[in-house]
Amino acid sequence: MSDLLRAPAEIKYAEELDWLESIDDNPKPFSWRLSPKMVRLFILGSERSDGLDREIPQKWYGDRSFVERSIVTLASDRGLLLIGDPGTGKSWLAELLSAAISRNSTLVVQGTAGTTEDHIKYSWNVSMVIAKGQSRQSMIPSPIMTAMEAGAIGRFEELTRSTSDVQDALISILSEKYISVPELDSDNIVFAKPGFSVIATANSRDRGVNDLSSALKRRFNFVRIPVVTNKKSEAEIVRFRTEELLRRHQIELDVPPTLLDVLLQSFADLRASAAAAGSDEEKLESALSSAEQIGVLEDAILHSNFFGERALSARTLASSLVGSLARREPEDLAILNKYLHGVVEPRSKEEGGSWPEFLEGGRDAIATLS
Repeated sequence: MSDLLRAPAEIKYAEELDWLESIDDNPKPFSWRLSPKMVRLFILGSERSDGLDREIPQKWYGDRSFVERSIVTLASDRGLLLIGDPGTGKSWLAELLSAAISRNSTLVVQGTAGTTEDHIKYSWNVSMVIAKGQSRQSMIPSPIMTAMEAGAIGRFEELTRSTSDVQDALISILSEKYISVPELDSDNIVFAKPGFSVIATANSRDRGVNDLSSALKRRFNFVRIPVVTNKKSEAEIVRFRTEELLRRHQIELDVPPTLLDVLLQSFADLRASAAAAGSDEEKLESALSSAEQIGVLEDAILHSNFFGERALSARTLASSLVGSLARREPEDLAILNKYLHGVVEPRSKEEGGSWPEFLEGGRDAIATLS
């Protein structure tokens, strides 16, 4: 695993999944590797009441009802659509569900304007077709078709970014549970095996890009994943991801709890400001999600490790925050400057601590970018 830039969940947690599978005596739907109860435990972590011989760490942070509804949906014959703002952990939850159920989370189609029906059905190996003609051997199955044949979970990322033609093709797969191959005279239908399902994700900010048809919506159960605003939960998410980052890069660097509090409070302030804004021009382009907090902290940690004193400072954190969130110039810079003067400056005078240095670092970063 050490030679992989990013190991999928089934490889990263292989030993843990093997152990859970060895002790799992609960009923399993279809060809699932773990029972629904163990899938939930793998994702949300174990508790003392579970009576396990080892602790299973929590991997996704959010309301347990979202996870339970997702698992129940996948045990039915309906697809699962995870919808929410960018950075709310939809793809990570989809990956964990696929890893726990099928031990394969890599059967993924990425929805874009260039995604075609071939990407969700099949294409052809041209050289084999020229040499031997069209056959099942010369056919290249899509990740979705591979999932159908294996009775596994297929994933479709950014569903609303794909065109209506692609969405219509998915309706047939979800409804009929087979794919016809009209180019072949025989063996021309690929049927889905029990256990096959589709987990799709969609960003709520993409409404109007390629809206889902009512027919496709009926084939999915919707689970809406909100932005995490609870400080305790958000701190756990950021801490969990930060520890992973430090291990992956083999970085020994202290992240003071006070600076984590500064980061969390800054995002809470900016969200409150966005909620009170009268128009989109008065809001940052960023969704201010937990994932973006992690990105800000990751940038600050790496900068401190490579170019700083191997200790995270409030100045570096502020510079990272401005650099990460100022996507539109000068609009976002003006919003961040207003936040520093209207909120951070009074707080630095009243509370002191890391806030004065954070204020100074933010001002310097804005001056550099202006």
